[in-house]
Amino acid sequence: MAQFKVNKVTTVNCPRCAAPVVWRTDNPWRPFCSERCKTMDLGAWATESYRIPVVEHGDISDDDADDAGDKIPLGDGRVS
Repeated sequence: MAQFKVNKVTTVNCPRCAAPVVWRTDNPWRPFCSERCKTMDLGAWATESYRIPVVEHGDISDDDADDAGDKIPLGDGRVS
C-alpha cells in the first residue's frame, strides 16, 4: 500500500487589503501580504484610527444602572 503525504497549505486574507496570503513561517509580513500593508496597519494603530466604542457614563440613567444589577438571566429567556 502506497502512502501519500498530503501538503495542506493554509491561506488567510490580508487584514489590510484582503489579498490571499499563504501562511508560512518564512513570510516576514504575515499575516499581511506585503511590507506596505503591514506599515499601513501600524500607521493606523499609531494614529489611533482603530478604536473600541466606549459607552459614556452619562448615556445610562441612574434608574437603568440600578435596575441592571437586580435582574439575573435564567438562560431560558426569562429574567428573575
